[in-house]
Amino acid sequence: MKLNIKDTFNKELPSDTNLDNTRRQVFKATHSYVMPKVPSGSKLIHVSKEMAKSIGLNEKDLKSTDFLNVFSGAKIQPKTKPYAMAYAGHQFGNWAGQLGDGRAINLFEIEHNKKRWALQLKGAGETPYSRQGDGLAVLRSSIREYLCSEAMHHLGVPTTRALSLMLSGDDVLRDMLYDGNADYEKGAIVCRVAATFIRFGNFELFAARKDVKNLKQLTDYTIKYFYPELGKPLKDTYIKFFKEVANRTLDMIIHWQRVGFVHGVMNTDNMSILGLTIDYGPYGWLEDFDFGWTPNTTDRQNKRYRYGNQPNIGLWNLLQLANALYPLVEDPEPFETILNDYQKDFEVKSLNMMCAKLGLKLQDENDSKLMTDLEDCLLLSETDMTIFFRLLSDYKKGNSELGVEIVNDAFYKLDDIKNEVLEQWKGWFKTYDQRLQLEELTDQQRQVKMNLVNPKYVLRNYMAQLAIDDADKGDYNLINELFELLKQPYSEQPENEKWFAKRPDWARHKVGCSMLSCSS
Repeated sequence: MKLNIKDTFNKELPSDTNLDNTRRQVFKATHSYVMPKVPSGSKLIHVSKEMAKSIGLNEKDLKSTDFLNVFSGAKIQPKTKPYAMAYAGHQFGNWAGQLGDGRAINLFEIEHNKKRWALQLKGAGETPYSRQGDGLAVLRSSIREYLCSEAMHHLGVPTTRALSLMLSGDDVLRDMLYDGNADYEKGAIVCRVAATFIRFGNFELFAARKDVKNLKQLTDYTIKYFYPELGKPLKDTYIKFFKEVANRTLDMIIHWQRVGFVHGVMNTDNMSILGLTIDYGPYGWLEDFDFGWTPNTTDRQNKRYRYGNQPNIGLWNLLQLANALYPLVEDPEPFETILNDYQKDFEVKSLNMMCAKLGLKLQDENDSKLMTDLEDCLLLSETDMTIFFRLLSDYKKGNSELGVEIVNDAFYKLDDIKNEVLEQWKGWFKTYDQRLQLEELTDQQRQVKMNLVNPKYVLRNYMAQLAIDDADKGDYNLINELFELLKQPYSEQPENEKWFAKRPDWARHKVGCSMLSCSS
């Protein structure tokens, strides 16, 4: 197994001088060297061949003992030094201080086909940043992260990737619902892949400690390798850097809103400096269209990270990053301008995204009202977001009276669609039809375009839970079935029509299908 190792993070940035793997505050360092825990009996459950090819591995490599050992943490790749990253963050709006990679260990960086990749193991053991945790992960959450990382990539959402999913052979004690009923679960390890895992919190840590020297060094490093087009590190460059991060963050969140994805825990330490979806914990997809829904049990009361609030949280998190970068610029005005632009850009990009979902190419002054009226209709009764928009592509101009009938399968209770509710829907379809008359696209052309932005298949929580239930019994076939299904989320796939369905009643309140905890 040959890998083109190109480590830079742990070579060019300051490391922790204390080599003991003990919980502690770490100062003036971006990382601490740490060895993964050797699993008692690693077993490969699934591997992404596409991701493997992207880093220079072939099918023979994937079947090798070296692959199994390196990506389970049992063996260290020659001439590499694994490490855990130091960062801080705001959690649920409150400053949490030092956090860091508590259950992730970075193995090495790779360059292949002129692309950089960092590879890290989640669930490979404790680090100096594990706090009260054991640094391990369970099969349940590992399956969810593995499947979702690759599913999001194929949806066209900026995301970290996943290379492999393995059993560790060790049992892990977890209190899944934080109710005092801890139990042992199967341990697992996911190899996560991204150009870098640097996050907002890495900058916040140095800024909070007034360590401007290392703040500058980290920022310069990030620009050098991931934003080289911005030029040499100057004050203007730092402002351009922040602007680019803001743009990427907004674009990522617009994609989330487009496909109905709710991250569930948008703390600043879970925000990628590259605008990637990172740290798949208690995430979920909207089943019923609901701006107030969050999948996170920890967020149940305040719903800070609810679907409708994700764009606002992105802005709030960017404000924290601006505060962290301020010592390098010492002028608040450019940051304020960029943050104000974020708000304006959101309105424009959000409207454009919704127009694309409705198959509208031209611009009309009444489009905003059309979208607002649609959202009002979707909130009238329990309506499946994914199914609604996919079925809407079947609509043909001049058939507004049939509009409701076309999307009937998206409604959880057809009995709710009557009287005033039915009339409101009919009114919207009439307006939608009038709007379509302005378009030059044929019905077929519009359908093709709509089906490129409205997925037919997403990783609904109940689907992941079915795979988890089977895996707990040693059956991994459904993991592979879902993995293959979600590689083509916009395709019809008639052989997989059973997955184009509303959440079943048994999953409405089942643990793992509706609400999830951060426990992994």
